[in-house]
Amino acid sequence: MDFTRIAVTFSILGFQPPSKLVLIEAADLREAHVLPTPPDCATLIAGIDSAELAAQVRSVLLAVYPKGHTILSVTGGKKQEESVELWSGGADSLFVPPLAAGASFEAFQEIVAHLRAPDGCPWDREQTHASLRTHLLEESYEALGAIDSGDADAMREEFGDLLLQIMLNAQIANEAGDFNVNAVVKGIYDKIIRRHPHVFGEVQVDGVDGVLQNWEKLKEKERKNKKEKKGILDGVPAAMPALTQAQEYQDRAARVGFDWPEIEGVLDKVREEIREVQEATEPDHVAEELGDLFFALVNLARWKKVDAESALRETNLKFKTRFAYIEAGAKKQERNLSDLSLDEMEALWQEAKKK
Repeated sequence: MDFTRIAVTFSILGFQPPSKLVLIEAADLREAHVLPTPPDCATLIAGIDSAELAAQVRSVLLAVYPKGHTILSVTGGKKQEESVELWSGGADSLFVPPLAAGASFEAFQEIVAHLRAPDGCPWDREQTHASLRTHLLEESYEALGAIDSGDADAMREEFGDLLLQIMLNAQIANEAGDFNVNAVVKGIYDKIIRRHPHVFGEVQVDGVDGVLQNWEKLKEKERKNKKEKKGILDGVPAAMPALTQAQEYQDRAARVGFDWPEIEGVLDKVREEIREVQEATEPDHVAEELGDLFFALVNLARWKKVDAESALRETNLKFKTRFAYIEAGAKKQERNLSDLSLDEMEALWQEAKKK
């Protein structure tokens, strides 16, 4: 980095370098997908020596900053103020002002640590991994609800709430001397690279199925290296929703070859389980056979590349929406829902299906 050039750049910009400034050579961004600096720090990108490199810099900036974020470009001794989106790419250097305070991972880490500090929040200070378990589960379901709704604002908010739970647990572990959030990030970073040799290494795979099969081989190798006695299915969380758990069991078994050769076998199994449900009479036997039927139906969903849990959620939502229409219809008639006959409710149900 040519610091004389930097001094000249700020002289052209007409102000002193800010106290928090990150310096980057544009060439270091050639393979980047996001800007490798905290966005709540100012950044100076120097050495933009080609249109191709300028386009790459612009792409990296747009991955982090809003399209309308103002930047200052310096070219031939002159400065120009532009937005990230409209930046033409013509520049020797580029000054990127910071986003508002709190927009970086480091700032979030600091504020969570403050919550747990002696002068922090009494409620946060008394939390443990165990006490946060319910909140973690609740926030996970709320994030799933936001995803199901397709509401981007809700997703942004719920992902933040979920991230807070992760960060709080990491902070508690840090205080106990177990690990910190940097170790969490480093661990998953290494795991991603290790389990994606087809991206970061020389391994060749054939499509998604090839990726999943290789993934299972890598996990099996890791278990052997750790001398774990766990089986392939032991890593599936016991608390996972039953439909999701069933599909995960089936996915893992299929990756090592335990699967029907064709979908006809899956369909025959579904038909077999339906017959067994029809033949069962004792409550315990009925429950067992219904469980087998559900498991077979989940396997059919897997073969059809449908997420069983999501499919049932969609059906639940559809039922809720249509039943609400029946309730609204009764209210419109100034009648109690229980006063409607089955035929009247069915008529409203059919109306709801047309909406």
